[in-house]
Amino acid sequence: MKGIVFTEFLELVESKFGLQMVDQIIEQSNLPSKGIYTAIGTYKFSEMLSLLTNLSNNTNINTDDLLLVYGEHFFDVLANSYGSLLEQYNNPLELLGSIENHIHVEVRKIYPEAELPTFEVLHKTETELIMIYKSSRAMYSFGLGLMKKTFQHFNKKANIQFEKIKEDGTEVKFMIHLQ
Repeated sequence: MKGIVFTEFLELVESKFGLQMVDQIIEQSNLPSKGIYTAIGTYKFSEMLSLLTNLSNNTNINTDDLLLVYGEHFFDVLANSYGSLLEQYNNPLELLGSIENHIHVEVRKIYPEAELPTFEVLHKTETELIMIYKSSRAMYSFGLGLMKKTFQHFNKKANIQFEKIKEDGTEVKFMIHLQ
């Protein structure tokens, strides 16, 4: 997992819960990296899982809710760093429908060894998008946060529903309806 995902996660934790919480979850997680991350480095997903689990335990906020907020935060990071990529799209459904064939292609140019989820578009119209998220990391709530912020970015409203195809969250169907 790319380091930017870790550095931004710890920044979010610091801004929401304070530096003491950052230190606490790093210490509790017993990380091989010792919690020292660079944006361009690559780290094991198990470290993120450990940080996330310990944050959840310390805040009594479930991991899906934490990932949702983190996805919303991460969208702002992407918009600030790669705004020109977002400007290529006229609406949120167009952007979300192009994740696999455009956005992830661009991400791999910047981070060639990035392990990204896949998004298979099943149905797309001007007001509706149905797609399948697949990832062994089961971070669909992170994706949901990114989706929600995508609609805010375009000043649009949507009804986003999801259904777990696999109970562990490694395969999830998103049904998005523009309002």
